[in-house]
Amino acid sequence: MRQAWEVDLHPEEACGGPLDLHLALEIDPRTILAFEDLVIDLPDDEEPPDTHSLPLIFTWSLPPLPHCPDLLVLATELAGIGGPSLPIEVTAIDSFASVTDPAERSLTIIARLDVSVAQIFMGTEDLCDPLEQCLEVSRFLLDRAPIWLDDL
Repeated sequence: MRQAWEVDLHPEEACGGPLDLHLALEIDPRTILAFEDLVIDLPDDEEPPDTHSLPLIFTWSLPPLPHCPDLLVLATELAGIGGPSLPIEVTAIDSFASVTDPAERSLTIIARLDVSVAQIFMGTEDLCDPLEQCLEVSRFLLDRAPIWLDDL
């Protein structure tokens, strides 16, 4: 019964470009049912407690990079953009098509955000700031992608 809503996005300037942004909201039915049980027992004029959340996951990906950046430096720079409200994880994967081929390094950046079910229910959840931060992360990656992809 688990559901997920997924959207592939990118900033306007990345149309046809190297950056993909995947947005996923995962709905666990147990969380929704537990929240529903909580709300049913509340008086009409009382707001539900903020005890249930759903994960909203932003995933940026780039094609294999001939010149991959230093991951620690990149993680530090992205942490400055995301701040404490949008923690960002940076990973790289080396792939080998065959044992004689050189490694191809792919870069993936993930940000996870907990979205309050109570605030969604009350219509007060504000995702403007995290979405703006995601746009800034996308622009940051797009600015540096030509160097990493050797497209200068």
